[in-house]
Amino acid sequence: MSAPEVENKPADAPEHCPGTESENAGKASACAGCPNQQICATGPKGPDPSIALVKEKLKEVRNKILVLSGKGGVGKSTVTALLSRAMAQLNPERNYGVLDVDICGPSQPRVLGVLGEQVHQSGSGWSPVYVEDNLSLMSIGFLLGSPDDAIIWRGPKKNGMIRQFLTEVDWGQLDYLVLDTPPGTSDEHLSATTFLKETDGNWGAVLVTTPQEVALLDVRKEITFCKKMGIPVVGVVENMSVFVCPKCTTESDIFPAKTGGAEKMCEEMEVAYLGKLPLDPRLAKCCDEGKDFITEHSKSPTVIALHQIVAKVQDFFDK
Repeated sequence: MSAPEVENKPADAPEHCPGTESENAGKASACAGCPNQQICATGPKGPDPSIALVKEKLKEVRNKILVLSGKGGVGKSTVTALLSRAMAQLNPERNYGVLDVDICGPSQPRVLGVLGEQVHQSGSGWSPVYVEDNLSLMSIGFLLGSPDDAIIWRGPKKNGMIRQFLTEVDWGQLDYLVLDTPPGTSDEHLSATTFLKETDGNWGAVLVTTPQEVALLDVRKEITFCKKMGIPVVGVVENMSVFVCPKCTTESDIFPAKTGGAEKMCEEMEVAYLGKLPLDPRLAKCCDEGKDFITEHSKSPTVIALHQIVAKVQDFFDK
């Protein structure tokens, strides 16, 4: 008879890993040489009590969206801002929140135009900053003394900050909570996934890429991460698919899709393809200035494509 499968076994653990919740975690002979040995040996045993707190705090949040990208620089934070703004404008009767869990590079306060605002604490926890009447934001950027301050933290402290955001922010009733994550598949992603998978309601990941193969290679890893962690994949957005001149509307390939781009990759990886977002230079200017690109440039091909993507995302959660 084969040995039972060990629960809570890290993906890079050795074959005979006793499991992170075992009393022998980090101390068994199989743990020698494992990169997780010290963390397992010194960490608390048993289920994280914060999981129950997160579940209670987010019980009124119907849907959670993780915005992921295997590679930096593909416009993940921009897509997060566009997605949340568009949903909030198209559905004024619904409430939306954005949680910036990119601890070392928080950009949502600037992109959403609330840089310099302060969060307030009450008996029910931190109050997020409101961008619109039905769109709020929480970010570590609000807790820094200056936008130039660097956050030089190891994994456990970053994980603790994410835990604090999920247990102490008073979101109230939300239809959607959109989480902007850093690139890769590291501590922040594991923490967010561990907490969100135990909450009520629906959740899933929107992945962002650009058309060139160097970005697609990393997004393939992100899709594999989602499948291993049991994260439902809403679909993939191909950002900066083409450059559209604002004056003559001529299209130019900035990142040539020599291998078929994101659409071909989605077919191979068996995930949904949500659509393309053209590159509009006015979008970068609006993000830097914290202006609402959707309202200021409503006829941009990027906004038209965005609305089609939003419809597919909402269909995923409303079905």
